[in-house]
Formats: sequence, C-alpha cells, structure tokens
Amino acid sequence: MSELAEKPASARDYAALSAGWASLLAGVLIAARERDDDPVRPGEAVPLGVATFALAKLIAKEKVAAEIRQPFVEVTEDGRKPKGDGLQFVLGELITCTRCVGMWSAVGLVGLRVLRPRESRVVNAVLGASAFNDVAQAGFSWLTAKSTVTERAAAEPTPGAPGEPASASHHDGGSAGRRVSAG
Repeated sequence: MSELAEKPASARDYAALSAGWASLLAGVLIAARERDDDPVRPGEAVPLGVATFALAKLIAKEKVAAEIRQPFVEVTEDGRKPKGDGLQFVLGELITCTRCVGMWSAVGLVGLRVLRPRESRVVNAVLGASAFNDVAQAGFSWLTAKSTVTERAAAEPTPGAPGEPASASHHDGGSAGRRVSAG
C-alpha cells in the first residue's frame, strides 16, 4: 500500500512542494557561489540552527502565526490538522510540522545570510534569543513544578509522626518497625 493511498493529495503535489524547496536551495547556492568570501562560516551553523528552531516553532505552533496557517490548517478538538486536498493539504501538513517548516526556515535564513549578512546577524540574534527564552521558560516551568511537588509532599502528614495518628501497619502485631535480634 502506498504512503499516499489514504491522503487527499497526490505524489505530484508532494513533488511540487519538493521542487519549490529545491529551487530555493539552488538559488541560495548560486548566490553563495557569486560571493568572494565564505558565505556561511562553520561557526555559524549552531546559531543558524537555533534561529531555525525558533522560526519553525513560531510558524508551526505559535498563536501569532495563526493567520499564516489558517488557509491550510483547521483546528479541531484533537489539535491542528491539514485541510482541503491537493497542494492545500500538502502545505497544511508542512506548516503543522516543526521539522518540515524547519527545512524551509533553514533555507530562508541561510539565504538571508548569503544575500544580506548584516541583516541576517540581527534576525538570527533575535531568533536565537527567542529560542534561548523558550529553553529558559521550559526550565523555569520544570523547576517550579518540581518545587511544587516537593512542597506538597513535605506538607503531607506523616503517619505515626508526633501529633499524627499512626497507620494500621504499626499496630498489626507483626514485626513491622521492631528490630529482631538473632539469637
């Protein structure tokens, strides 16, 4: 059975999207070849990757980009899903997938770096700071949730503690809580 058998899009629709991406990449490569210096230095890979992450997340997930997604995506109780058929459906799949949008974002950001290096540094700095903020916010949320769990556990009464009723296991007549000495 074909991967596309149950989708409202054909292989041509996916091929058209792939051809668009490849054309953009070819344009970036041609522009890079025209430059005298090294258009993208190896040390820029990580900052570009972080900026790509932030831009992809913005487009695929954030409320501020809902207008961009609206022609291609419907929101249901189960989340976002592509709507329509043909190329509209394929674009809906693309725009709801952060990894997929990331491929396109990477071409755009590297293209900007090749064509307009100075402006690219500003854009990448803003997107990089945004990605760092996401990580910091996630870390803060994790720490506060962990702290809340710890505080709640500490506030729960301990059975058998002074002023608290003992649990049934302490009064069962068994050896729980007693030391047994060997002979």
